[in-house]
Amino acid sequence: MSDVAGVVLFPGAGSSSQHSSLLAIESALAPLPVQRVDFPYRIAGKPFPDKTPILLECVRTHVRAFADSLGVKTSRLIIGGRSMGGRMCSMAVADTEDPLDVAGL
Repeated sequence: MSDVAGVVLFPGAGSSSQHSSLLAIESALAPLPVQRVDFPYRIAGKPFPDKTPILLECVRTHVRAFADSLGVKTSRLIIGGRSMGGRMCSMAVADTEDPLDVAGL
């Protein structure tokens, strides 16, 4: 874990980045930098998740931006989340066309 520079967390479909489980993970990892991210549909106030390609692009964009903000490669980050958020992270890592290279899921 000493090479890990930060963690990016995504919520489940019915919750936000303020979900108690994500807050607890962030607290437990302190002082490691943690970014909790809301998906676009949640920010827009929509009741249902966007299609998978939009969710995957959100994961890629936020993970890459967080790595840039820390001055590291994405390979120094751990990503994950609850339910749908965790699935989207797994799919972003496994993507054959634009995979995320991360330290862990």
